[in-house]
Amino acid sequence: MARENDATAADRPGAPTADGILEAAARELAPGTGDNPLVARIAAGEAPREVFAALALEQHQIIAADRRSFRHLAHRADGDPPVAAFFGALADGESLALDALQGLADACGLDADAVRDHEPRAGCQAYPSYVARLALGAEPADVVIAVTANFAAWGGYCATVAHALRTRYGFPDTACAFFDFFAEPAAELDGLARDAVRHGLATSRVTPRLAHRYGRLLQAYELMFWAALAE
Repeated sequence: MARENDATAADRPGAPTADGILEAAARELAPGTGDNPLVARIAAGEAPREVFAALALEQHQIIAADRRSFRHLAHRADGDPPVAAFFGALADGESLALDALQGLADACGLDADAVRDHEPRAGCQAYPSYVARLALGAEPADVVIAVTANFAAWGGYCATVAHALRTRYGFPDTACAFFDFFAEPAAELDGLARDAVRHGLATSRVTPRLAHRYGRLLQAYELMFWAALAE
């Protein structure tokens, strides 16, 4: 299929747009209000405090894995600068998230030995395993759409947990920093996602059907993460 430049693609009547694709993915893949019982229990202050220690331990491994996957996606997209820039920013963000996670680990009494010796739960680690699979073989522009849709749901969960940690569980701000990081609006990252998808459309590298499939599975593995924490 011949490639088109941004201007030509945008001039086609009825042509899909980056904004339209991203908005549709976030809307269609959004979880239902009852799909995540654990976050609902946290919001009500009914989840045991041990859940937060388990979350911190699992996230140490998830963040490290996702950072490697995003760096690999950036490398695979090195001929498509807007796509590479998106994944480079995600990888940098994972480093910041890992730093922020330390406050939660400290509040839960987790030392370096506990983090190192933790045996991960399969249900919690299914998400990063699938991200790694996408990093190896999926079209990077399609992965942009999938992860952006999932981040919308993840950010909402993090906002709920951050509020509950303060108001229901009495955790200090340092323990909430990890959740605050993902809950905050990310206008710059949103812009990078639009640029990446726009580039993918212009170079005929976006397949919405596959991007939707990837996003649907990512969201399912996201819910599996929370369900495994509750076990």
